Amino acid sequence: MAKVLIIGAGGVGRVVAHKVSSVPEVFTEILLASRTLSKCEAIAKAVGSDRVNTAQVNADDRHQLIALLKSFRPDIVIHVALPYQDLTIMEACLETGVHYLDTANYEPPDVPKFEYRWQWAYHDQFRQAGLTAILGCGFDPGVSGVFTAYAAKHHFDEIHCLDIVDCNAGDHGKPFATNFNPEINIREVTQKGKYWENGKWIETEPHQIHQPLTYPNIGPRESYLIYHEELESLVKHFPTLKRARFWMTFGQEYLTHLRVIQNIGMASVKPILYEGREIVPIQFLKAVLPDPASLGEHYAGETSIGCRIRGIRNGKEKTYYIYNNCRHQDAFKETGAQAVSYTTGVPAMIGAMLCVTGKWKAPGVYNTEEFDPDPFMELLPLHGLPWHELHDVDLEL
Repeated sequence: MAKVLIIGAGGVGRVVAHKVSSVPEVFTEILLASRTLSKCEAIAKAVGSDRVNTAQVNADDRHQLIALLKSFRPDIVIHVALPYQDLTIMEACLETGVHYLDTANYEPPDVPKFEYRWQWAYHDQFRQAGLTAILGCGFDPGVSGVFTAYAAKHHFDEIHCLDIVDCNAGDHGKPFATNFNPEINIREVTQKGKYWENGKWIETEPHQIHQPLTYPNIGPRESYLIYHEELESLVKHFPTLKRARFWMTFGQEYLTHLRVIQNIGMASVKPILYEGREIVPIQFLKAVLPDPASLGEHYAGETSIGCRIRGIRNGKEKTYYIYNNCRHQDAFKETGAQAVSYTTGVPAMIGAMLCVTGKWKAPGVYNTEEFDPDPFMELLPLHGLPWHELHDVDLEL
């Protein structure tokens, strides 16, 4: 029996609100907070549960956060706003004795770079306070770590090669739109690629390495090697890894728009002076692009996200592919959000549920792969994300 505060009222916040309200035996009180109160109120109305209350908060303001936490006294905060706000919310949780969970690691607003080191640095403070912080509990990162831990526990003696593959084969009908916050999305996919091989990081130019991969129920899609945050934690926690990579699909039209955006300077995070005031180009771009939360109604197709793993079992080489496919139409019918938001929000709710029920509770700061994967894996299909396994198959990589 727990009280939960959800911070963030975008597409993922919408999914989390729907999902926590579906388990009243676990979450007895729900507060949804955001900088824009009207967004919270719209989600609460869509959920249709009088258990979802709303509040306004600026998550960049530590004092506002502390005041809200002291007033509501939640057991856990589910942070699905901006990754720029991770540290501020973590500090507020420490100040008020509240467990913490997010879906994306911290990024400095003025540097397009994400690393876990800023959040890992809080481990001792959370441990000493007897509080749990769960980092990156969406799908990737999140389920990708749980999938890896599950494979290591049940199917491998050593994992040697890990390839996380993420395909969105959906069509939203827009010339160009991002599936989550445009500012974060564009920063993520335009940075240089990076992967782990033979004990070191190897850097590539953006989208330099690519090849077609075949996704279940979708078929072949051109897939591009990019850097993604969970590689940092997985390499740390699975030291037998000889190679770890992340692949994501992009359509040619999307890449063309992306190149134009970069070439004309609209992806820049550096402020420029316009008519006497400073603006950040990528933030202006965000304002004119479609809101990701608005894409769900006309989205068709599905996502396919999984882990392709090679390693050793009983002295022999083994291959293994574990994945989930999620249809945009099904996600929208249930929650009013598209599948990218759905696949992020469902794991966040599950992680929070496991924390407050004691199955994923340990003092300190942790990534998802550090916990027992079995209870998480049991809950995934029950809450809308069934998973599938393929053994001893051609991984294509």
